[in-house]
Amino acid sequence: MFTVKHMLALSLLLISTAGAISPATAQEVNVYSGRQEALIKPLLDKFTEQSGIKVNLVTGSSDALLSRVKAEGQFTAADIILVADVGRLVRAKNMGLTQSLKSDSILNAIDNKWLDDDKHWVALTKRARPIMVKKGAFNDDPILSLASLTQPRFANSICIRSSSNIYNQSMVSALIDIWGEAKTLDWAKGLVKNFARSPKGGDRDQIKALVAGECSVAIANTYYLGGMLGSKDADTRKIAEQVNVIWYDQGENQMGVHVNISGGAITKFAKHPQNAEKLIAFMLTESSQKWYAEVNHEYPVIDGIELSKELSSMGMFKEQQVTLEKVGENNAKALVIMDKAGWK
Repeated sequence: MFTVKHMLALSLLLISTAGAISPATAQEVNVYSGRQEALIKPLLDKFTEQSGIKVNLVTGSSDALLSRVKAEGQFTAADIILVADVGRLVRAKNMGLTQSLKSDSILNAIDNKWLDDDKHWVALTKRARPIMVKKGAFNDDPILSLASLTQPRFANSICIRSSSNIYNQSMVSALIDIWGEAKTLDWAKGLVKNFARSPKGGDRDQIKALVAGECSVAIANTYYLGGMLGSKDADTRKIAEQVNVIWYDQGENQMGVHVNISGGAITKFAKHPQNAEKLIAFMLTESSQKWYAEVNHEYPVIDGIELSKELSSMGMFKEQQVTLEKVGENNAKALVIMDKAGWK
């Protein structure tokens, strides 16, 4: 008899035929990645070359992939979820999609601050979200703090992505932990008041708008500027070369610059958990971290790794000391604050 239970199982197996993964074999690992294929596949190929373990890769929107794993449940093919932003990692854990990491090769590779308290996820890279201006701008009246962007002198001056962007949500989430909700709301209202235009586009678009004169201040992740500086396209490089990075709040008693991560987690129903741990451990090796730094212009999560020349050119900076779990947990509060501030 074909029951409702059978129908549910069949529907889960048929979810999203695009990017379907072949049946399980012993020497493979299945990865659902919210990161673009070009930003991860060369590293996965190197892992296969060294380990003999085949990596089956499905890419897509991080949020869509999390929903897919949730819908697939015990029938999911995914062994690993890779996403950019700690908010999504915390969300995956809270959705019951992940399990604890057990490998000493992972747990001993990095500082505990880059690891979930329950070991459900681990940071693989980090990126900062500084202020960016055109070279030569604000030399006589430098920007020293993020809070100062609410001042009248920045009226009609600021370019930034929309409130739906997870990077902005996490930045505001971190501020809630540092400043509290009331001060963060006041800041968000002041920032919105000084927008040069209604938020649109990605981080690269904010950088391009800055250089084009649509605004005099942009907020964007270093990863994007690094990629533009290292681009094969001469026009893209020319735009990026006109940009100066402002590391705000760098004083002894100041909070430092917001830092976010990309990271990975093993799914609750992983069919190849040992292979999954081997892949994550590989991503935390010196050679992999060096690849991330040189090719993707992301900051390593282990010490002693040389940065790309593009990242090095931006200088060193003091990071905010906010617990990553708090950044993820404050996401709902951040959305409320951004909505109240009129941040579209």
